[in-house]
Amino acid sequence: MSITLSLSHHSTAGRMVKTGLTASVIVSQWTWAATLLQSSNVAWQYGVSGPFWYASGATIQVLLFGVLAISLKDIAPSAHTMCEIVRARWGKSAHLTFLFFAFCANIIVTSMLLLGGAATVEALTGMKYELAAFLIPWGVILYTSTGGLKATFMASYLHTMIIFAVLITMITLVYIKVYSSDQIYSFLDNTVSYSPEQCMAIYSTEGTVETSFFYSGDKTVLGQTEGTAQYACGPVSGNAQGSYLTMLSGDGLMFGIINIVGNFGTVFVDQSYWQSAIAARPASAAKGYLLGGICWFAIPFSLATSLGLASTALMLPISRGEAGSGLVPPAVADNLLGSAGAVLVLIMLFMAIVSTGSAESIAVSSLVAYDIYREYINPEATGKQILWVSRVTIVVFGVFMGLFAKDALLNRYCLASSSQIALNAMGLNLGWVYLFMGIVIGSAVIPLWNMMTWDKASGKGAIIAAWGGFALALIAWFVGASVESGSVSVATLGSNPVMLSGNLVAILSSGFIHYVYSKFIDPQEYDFSTLDANIHLVEQDTAGLTEDILDKDEIRRSKRWIVRRGYLLTFVLIIVWPILSIPAQVFTESYFAFWVLVSIAWGFGAAIVITFLPLFESQDEIGKVCSGMFNFVMCKKVEGEEFAEEEPVKEVDEPAEPVKEPEAEVEADAGESA
Repeated sequence: MSITLSLSHHSTAGRMVKTGLTASVIVSQWTWAATLLQSSNVAWQYGVSGPFWYASGATIQVLLFGVLAISLKDIAPSAHTMCEIVRARWGKSAHLTFLFFAFCANIIVTSMLLLGGAATVEALTGMKYELAAFLIPWGVILYTSTGGLKATFMASYLHTMIIFAVLITMITLVYIKVYSSDQIYSFLDNTVSYSPEQCMAIYSTEGTVETSFFYSGDKTVLGQTEGTAQYACGPVSGNAQGSYLTMLSGDGLMFGIINIVGNFGTVFVDQSYWQSAIAARPASAAKGYLLGGICWFAIPFSLATSLGLASTALMLPISRGEAGSGLVPPAVADNLLGSAGAVLVLIMLFMAIVSTGSAESIAVSSLVAYDIYREYINPEATGKQILWVSRVTIVVFGVFMGLFAKDALLNRYCLASSSQIALNAMGLNLGWVYLFMGIVIGSAVIPLWNMMTWDKASGKGAIIAAWGGFALALIAWFVGASVESGSVSVATLGSNPVMLSGNLVAILSSGFIHYVYSKFIDPQEYDFSTLDANIHLVEQDTAGLTEDILDKDEIRRSKRWIVRRGYLLTFVLIIVWPILSIPAQVFTESYFAFWVLVSIAWGFGAAIVITFLPLFESQDEIGKVCSGMFNFVMCKKVEGEEFAEEEPVKEVDEPAEPVKEPEAEVEADAGESA
């Protein structure tokens, strides 16, 4: 039983996690290095629309995944992984298909963590890029392999508290202590007022056009007078009146659509989010995902509205390439606080990398242990064997990703052959990989949604949709680059219109194929009540599967609760809010002050909720732990039933019963013989 209990806590955290901790974990594992770095990059590029589209375009997936989370509690409460559910409903071929896409999601997310983190570590400390990328995973491996999902959840809570503490510090510095919203507004207006010649003179070695590096982005290449501007100076192309202070941004909207599509893939196809749903109680799953999404919105929105806009307002010498690598936040923090600012950004970044990295490690270990080892290698595996495989996988995956990232970065400096383009692209730019992820995994999103919610969803159709959507997305991506630029290269493949075409084709073509195949070619009449019976428990592990927890009426109420609120908030974030900001066109000073006030209030409110709600929900447990520690330190023996355990009593009674029964039988026999 101890091995089963250990395995249960390692892979499912006992399926008893409460709302506050669920929300905290969602915030933690959804806060990538890209959340902290790339969100400020899009603020640097597009102005106020960048932080909004980053935040809203990546929040709605968490809100909508809450629907799947409560559906999982209803139809597959025994599941350990999403691929187990695929196998139980659609069979082996579909299982292998979605296992591939799940691993792709884990590798892409982990790569962005390592490469974004390595870029910042190199910029702030001088450590070699490739060395930082290799060493970062070791901060995750030790406690994750030992403590499993339960340790990951507890650590994630602490990481989230620290991230919000730094976030509040940065907001306060930019808009309250050092500057004000009116000053930032004036600076942003001033930034777009310069002519190309003035910008060239500003970004030059000697204040002249001849010594300018404004278009080259390289201080060793001077005097270039045309091309793409490499620094934030002058009007913003595609924005209303060339202003940073408007939601009317063509490129910002295009990024928002790409962001929405890509992040559907990294939530719905990432095992770590399914694992959080599995670990939570039914009511906590619904409320936790909704609350987690709302609180997470504050991180990219508030952080990028402060640090991202400050970078362009102050016209810091950050090149387009450096911004794309995620160096906007550390540059602004260093400008505001010097070395202390650099340390704060490093701490925040490390918290994001460790928390998300541990979630991804647990996700990969669960997929390997349950969907490869137990499914195809050792179907009769014991809990002890599965636990051992999980821990080994965490270590191997961490080492693999460190080496993979290291090789990718080395290829950035040495392009030996065309076969290394993918690795080079991953090392070249964090922003490039962020836009690319939807092309790879977007085609798996709608089939997985249909699997949990549509009884007619066909397994064969899901396989065809996933692979077909992936192939069509790649074709559209390459053709788009060729049509737009006349050539196919890392640079042309990375443009917004080309990335948009690939992302949209991935998710839309897949959904269309699966619907048509399931509706007209191979319609099913699946009985969801039979799904959980096809999922095999390990040593009959039923932790967290009690009748009161899995009450069907409670689950139905939770499902109605999350469906109504999840859909409503999604509509508000991607439709209502942008439409309401259109009449403002270019923000006035007072409108921008209100916008900043919203970002500050959201940041502070989210920090308070995510910090204190888990403590409030667990106050009884915390009180018992503190009392126990106090009594232990004071060598005080506890009397009463508050901390008494029943197990020792059982151990005395249980061996006594077999002794009494034979005596009774002997006496009865003696009476009969007499």
